Amino acid sequence: MKSLNLLAVSALATLTLVSGLISAKSASAQPAGFDGSYVGAGVSAGATSGGQGNDPAAFGGNIQGRFAIPQSPVSVRGAVLWTDQTSAIMPMLSYDVPVSNNANVYVGGGYSFVESPGKNTPLGNRNSVVLTVGAEAEVVKDVVVYGDTKFGINAYQNSPASALSFQAGVGYRF
Repeated sequence: MKSLNLLAVSALATLTLVSGLISAKSASAQPAGFDGSYVGAGVSAGATSGGQGNDPAAFGGNIQGRFAIPQSPVSVRGAVLWTDQTSAIMPMLSYDVPVSNNANVYVGGGYSFVESPGKNTPLGNRNSVVLTVGAEAEVVKDVVVYGDTKFGINAYQNSPASALSFQAGVGYRF
């Protein structure tokens, strides 16, 4: 129940932020945003536990990437979250909103494929639908920092529990 409340508050805050940014008047300064593609690596921390044995939250790593679609606010993304037990592979689509020059916030969705179902990843232990919200920015030429939150719906075996994980990393823009 706690994770549903956290999800509801996160979703409301994200929708408020995104709708405010989208509805900005044309007289407002329009930031250029971040328009490049990148691949990066970092850390991933599960914030929930669930499953049949109340599987503990897991800590691991991530590899994430973004392929920008030119002249479009939509991007194709991919992520791999792993632990010492297994990994979850996630293809995703996102809607990107510029917040300043060389920085975006994004919301998106996709699907998580767990390589070894039943073994913990930072985002649960079974295949599931995934929602994400995050931010990315180019901090120096071709160096990108990113962070996001992923929510896996019904992401634990033998349980209706959902999973929440946080990722952060550094990438190379190409």
